[in-house]
Amino acid sequence: MFRLKSIFSAVAVMLAAPLAFSPVATAQSTVVVIDRTQIFGQSLAGQDIRTKIQGIETTMQGELQPVAQQLGTEGTSLETRTQGMTREAILADAGLTAEVEAYARKAGEFNRDRQIAAQELALTERKALVDFNTALIPVLREVVAERSANVILDKSQVVFVDDATDVTASVISKLNASTPAIDVVRQKLPTQQPQ
Repeated sequence: MFRLKSIFSAVAVMLAAPLAFSPVATAQSTVVVIDRTQIFGQSLAGQDIRTKIQGIETTMQGELQPVAQQLGTEGTSLETRTQGMTREAILADAGLTAEVEAYARKAGEFNRDRQIAAQELALTERKALVDFNTALIPVLREVVAERSANVILDKSQVVFVDDATDVTASVISKLNASTPAIDVVRQKLPTQQPQ
């Protein structure tokens, strides 16, 4: 139902801009390179986020499953009972018409609930990524200070990088030490009052 791949799409968008810690890079700037996708994928915090998002998604699916099964059973029953009937014949039977209308109303509510769940999962993923980036910034500042670097570029933004310039492993190690987990809480959409 939901796609966990959206979290990876969000990471890809987040990685589009390289980080620079110096407003103006001089001709003698020291540049280091990181692979933010690798940092997210291999760090304890990134793995923790993926596990928690999967758990939240499973919970959401579990909440929707009983209604989906009930709608499936009711839909099959109505389909069997109305097979071969014209629209006029269905409308002539007040009880059957009421059942069809009730089913349509429940199906509409279920679709709305599925859309809300999908939006809440996307909000949850975004919040987790913001928190991940917040935890990552001090680690990047530390690595910049250690390397006396002026600029950090993402590996996806460069054509070539030698191993000495790539500080991804150091960033992962430091992030694992400082932030092995991220608090991922299911985000809720604000409830709208009926008008």
